Amino acid sequence: MTDEGETIESVPLQRRGTVDYMRVAGRRSVVHGLVEFDVTEARRRVRALEAKTGEQPSFTAFLVVCLARALQDHPRVQAYRDWRGRLVQFDDVDVNVIVERQRDGEHVGVPHVIRGANRRSLESIHDEIRAAQTAPADRRQTRVASLGLRLPGPVRRLLWRLPQVSPRHWKRIAGTAAITSVGMFGTGGGWGISPTNYTLQLTVGGIDRKPGIVDGEVEPREYLSLTVTFDHDVVDGAPAARFVQRLKELVEVGYGLETELET
Repeated sequence: MTDEGETIESVPLQRRGTVDYMRVAGRRSVVHGLVEFDVTEARRRVRALEAKTGEQPSFTAFLVVCLARALQDHPRVQAYRDWRGRLVQFDDVDVNVIVERQRDGEHVGVPHVIRGANRRSLESIHDEIRAAQTAPADRRQTRVASLGLRLPGPVRRLLWRLPQVSPRHWKRIAGTAAITSVGMFGTGGGWGISPTNYTLQLTVGGIDRKPGIVDGEVEPREYLSLTVTFDHDVVDGAPAARFVQRLKELVEVGYGLETELET
């Protein structure tokens, strides 16, 4: 505490990684689409599963399942341009999600890649996310990351240019698509917009209850605010729109949840 009533503290070392990522990602030609999906049916199925099993399914796992299926139908949306200007397209959908863990008494977001999500069930993805939330920190990985963050800024930021240099290595480290969430930190609707190093990223906002029209009648519905971000250097508007429409169809019918209810 200073004499002027101010509090001064050092910036955590981990923030360097965030600053580096945002600085590099901000140079990409991204396009943001702000959409709302009716998740009334999906939420009903989530509640039904909770009543059946006693455990609430991860909504993030549900979105991963829907995203992976939509990308399987539209694989060009997760392609990357390499340093030679070629498009590298992957069969597997590896989704990077942020899981919350306890670290030094605080909740922190930690990236975790769900491999081959297009070949996985909602239950297996749910279990993996829950396990990742409670997994102990990898001390060796933590030490390496700490050492990396102490390097000069221009050197550190070389890592975040990896998608444009070697998409295959980027896939091994960080996956092929990403889901990040701001909705977990508040209530009601609302979008989040941020640059990204991925060809495709979903930023999950809040869920708001508002009137909707079903079979010509007005009734209360639950709508999820979602930001879909594309790299316009790779994906044009028409393919992006077709992908979003497919994702919307999957989310609004509760794709993957019906299978869990039958088991």
